[in-house]
Amino acid sequence: MQIINPSKYLFSLIGRIVKIKLKWGMVYQGVLRAFDSYMNVRLDDAEEWIGGEKLGNLGQILIRCNNITYISGGEVIKLKMTN
Repeated sequence: MQIINPSKYLFSLIGRIVKIKLKWGMVYQGVLRAFDSYMNVRLDDAEEWIGGEKLGNLGQILIRCNNITYISGGEVIKLKMTN
């Protein structure tokens, strides 16, 4: 088993589409823009999925670290400029 530093892993996912599953079962998919030292994460262009069904587009969201079950990385996308 390989141990992965979570900060290095999250840095490698910035600007990529990620899926974040919460401990209640819902999944949020969006572009990882930032995270802090507590591993709270900011997603842009976020979508909410429950039971494999897309419930809607949420835009920019912040997810607290203590609610996250896992984060998986996806495709690379072009970064947008934000203010």
